[in-house]
Amino acid sequence: MGRFGKLFIVPVFLPNIGCPHKCVFCNQSAITGVKQKTPSPEEIGLHINRFLNYKGKNRSLVQISFFGGNFLGLKTDFIKSLLREATKFVIDERVDSIRFSTRPDTIDYERLNILKEFPVTTVEIGVQSMDDKVLSLSERGHTSSDTEKAVSILKERNYEIGLQMMIGLPGDNGAGALYSAKRIAALSPDFVRIYPTLVLKNTILSRWYKKGKYTPLSLEQCITLVKDIYLIFKEKKIQVIRMGIQASEHFERESTILAGPYHPAFGHLVHSEIFLDMASSLIESEEIDCRDSVEIKVHPQSISKMRGLKNRNIEILKTRFHIKSLKVIPNFSVKKDKVSVIPIRRLRRF
Repeated sequence: MGRFGKLFIVPVFLPNIGCPHKCVFCNQSAITGVKQKTPSPEEIGLHINRFLNYKGKNRSLVQISFFGGNFLGLKTDFIKSLLREATKFVIDERVDSIRFSTRPDTIDYERLNILKEFPVTTVEIGVQSMDDKVLSLSERGHTSSDTEKAVSILKERNYEIGLQMMIGLPGDNGAGALYSAKRIAALSPDFVRIYPTLVLKNTILSRWYKKGKYTPLSLEQCITLVKDIYLIFKEKKIQVIRMGIQASEHFERESTILAGPYHPAFGHLVHSEIFLDMASSLIESEEIDCRDSVEIKVHPQSISKMRGLKNRNIEILKTRFHIKSLKVIPNFSVKKDKVSVIPIRRLRRF
């Protein structure tokens, strides 16, 4: 992220604690495999100490991240006890700072004053949508106005701000998701996360799904929509640090997902779609002859995005434009998010 560069995150999971509402889509333990037990500050300290052993040499900055619950919705004494435990590692110079996730309606001046004596630098807000109807149907218990107020207050205190949004929520549609993305972009956060709505077992949404009251997005619909949302943020120079649910062995092994657009490489699929669009546009503008060979040059780190899973993009381009030979060539002079298309003209006998 902008202020910190490449980070090593020490995750501390707080299972739904501090949450005043049971959102229709939420089942944290199903996603993570972590049982609903609130860890003590001492247990958290031991966890942080163990996790720091995994820090690689190339990660110069370290943050402790409290997630999974509604951090500022906790009791003040418990917030302070958690932050005191995390701050010990900052004092010992093993960690640089602390971050947490919370609901927008828990951010006010009184609660932020609790943080003053602690090295908290980053706050993530579970926005989910900027459409009040969607928020109501999802039983979020807050409004888009709460999000706008929260961001304004955090900016006054100079925190790094991350906003999380979901697509495919009850009452949402493509136009609504794009509307939310544009309103989120207008708030100018430092970074965003984009999550597709999944139907998880033991949720209100799962009951609606079984009764035919809710239909999730297909994977294809979701990829296309998230692609458009990603490009909205990119245009505003807002970093998208995650697209899709974090894959985990538990998540895939257990019958956790009943329906919805889940893929362990969801973010890669979105990026691949973007590269496919860029290459298609360039090939179209070059008016490639079907007898030509085509070279697509990309940055070495972007080769897999250009090729797509199982060379899907290559096959699509060859079929779409009737190209006989198409190669993807690594080239450090091409920017990581760009594509260069070179038609190789062949001498033809008449």
